[in-house]
Amino acid sequence: MFFLHRKKTENNMRTNTELEGVSLLGNQHTVYPSDYDPSLLETFVNKHTGNDYLVTLHCPEFTSLCPKTGQPDYGTILISYIPRVRMVESKSLKLYLFSFRNHGDFHEDCVNIIMKDLIRLMDPKYIEVTGLFHPRGGISILPFASWADEEHQALRQQRMTARMADVMCYKNNF
Repeated sequence: MFFLHRKKTENNMRTNTELEGVSLLGNQHTVYPSDYDPSLLETFVNKHTGNDYLVTLHCPEFTSLCPKTGQPDYGTILISYIPRVRMVESKSLKLYLFSFRNHGDFHEDCVNIIMKDLIRLMDPKYIEVTGLFHPRGGISILPFASWADEEHQALRQQRMTARMADVMCYKNNF
């Protein structure tokens, strides 16, 4: 197996300027939020703005509350995006997603709120958020939301079509 190794030099290390605004990473005194809080989200500079590449973040322990009954809902949140200039810092994302723990909203709302908060934060070229929620009352809900800038509308349409095909394939197997 062939691996490319870059020699660690000052040129490929993050500078303090590039890390400005990243305050939660490395903080040993993390305070876990008890209420929904998008202000927890932090970003860092994308050093590869000339490349279109996909970043996928997987949160297998997402929890929110049913807005009517207050019962807990559990699921996985998948976030994929093509960054522009800013990227979401993962510890801040973890704390932000944790802030939904006491938030009462439907699964579809949570997925759309997450997507819109991340669009405001990063201004990505493309983003999609998928919720894979555990069944409650015998029904699983799997919301998918996506957004794209003008240059990536074809990708958005392809992903939406692929997602609908996945759902139809799943449905036809039962």
